[in-house]
Amino acid sequence: MTTQSVSASFMLNTGEIVDLRTTCTDNQTNELLVSTDYAVSAVSIGTYAEGKAIAQVISPITAATGYALYAYVNRRGNIQSILPVGRAGVLWTPQMPMASFTFEAGDTIEVFCVAAANAGRYAAYSLITAQGTHAIFSGQAASGNVALTHILSGAGIGGALTNQSIRSHFFVSDEDALITSGNGVYILNDRGLPVGACTATNPANQQPIMNNMGGCAIGLNFVARLSCSA
Repeated sequence: MTTQSVSASFMLNTGEIVDLRTTCTDNQTNELLVSTDYAVSAVSIGTYAEGKAIAQVISPITAATGYALYAYVNRRGNIQSILPVGRAGVLWTPQMPMASFTFEAGDTIEVFCVAAANAGRYAAYSLITAQGTHAIFSGQAASGNVALTHILSGAGIGGALTNQSIRSHFFVSDEDALITSGNGVYILNDRGLPVGACTATNPANQQPIMNNMGGCAIGLNFVARLSCSA
């Protein structure tokens, strides 16, 4: 298995900067720890910043040679907050945190990174609902249609978010011109018709940014579909 350096930096509500850096194994979830460059030991974010909050994301979670596909704050096995991701050297703006919360002991930052462009053909759809749920759906692109599933439960978007509405989202994929589902991901209703959409961002070319276009209400049998021509 290949590895690469993954890093990020946040400004906390106390005014301090927390620097994070870990060597992560590609194509699986890893915990991103506080860097020992400015801390005594490499510890989880919940240990280092207990009782504190992210005020600004100075640098999104980035990978050195490939890119970070998705990242989130894990609290007791659930997604507390999505975190912005990208590729080192392909960034253009800091971001505000995607949720307002205070770190607790036991909180961790989990990240999934890929080794290089098109490695494994991984794609990830990160979203926030109007009801405040943070969710990430992922899959591996292939010729034809792929239904993205929740990274923790394995459920489809309809089963995971029934009766909720997508407020904001971003979709990470480097399939580029191969994508035939509206240059990104489509949300299909129970009749197989697109009712929501999010365009894809290739982290090799630009920084993924959350947007609020193309959201929709989610029904039980809805699907998040990525379609490719090859």
